Amino acid sequence: MPFKDKLFRMAKRLLVSTEEAEDATQEILIKLWSKKSKITSYNNVEAFAMTMTKNFCLDRLKSKQAGNLKLVHSNYTDSSTSLQNEVEAKDSVNWVERIMDELPEQQKMVLQLRDVEQYDYDEIEKLLDMKPTAIRVALSRARKTVREKLMEKHNYGIA
Repeated sequence: MPFKDKLFRMAKRLLVSTEEAEDATQEILIKLWSKKSKITSYNNVEAFAMTMTKNFCLDRLKSKQAGNLKLVHSNYTDSSTSLQNEVEAKDSVNWVERIMDELPEQQKMVLQLRDVEQYDYDEIEKLLDMKPTAIRVALSRARKTVREKLMEKHNYGIA
């Protein structure tokens, strides 16, 4: 499936743990495969799969299994940068992820879909069943929160 990586990234953003996200992605792909004859009638199979992933992950977080989710991240490596730049980049990515994890669920989802997954506003509207103005407001607030908290972190102790 051309969009399985998007499903994984969405699951990882919600579940945090790589292992949990892999399990969730596999579950979703199995469900999609078992319902492939019915799914072909949908206009946008990718949007349907993303909605399934979102719902599955939110259900998983509500279950008792959520108690043992942990933060493990190793997605961002760039061999062309110096070690110091690489460490700084990983630190910044980790800070952004921590900040995003603290956002309200709706803001987190909109920020993930728009800025990470590069979805159009129309697609986000269908996926999250939100009005365009609500999407823009949630995205603006999420970006503002991330920006402010990053500035606090970077300016800490400098005055």
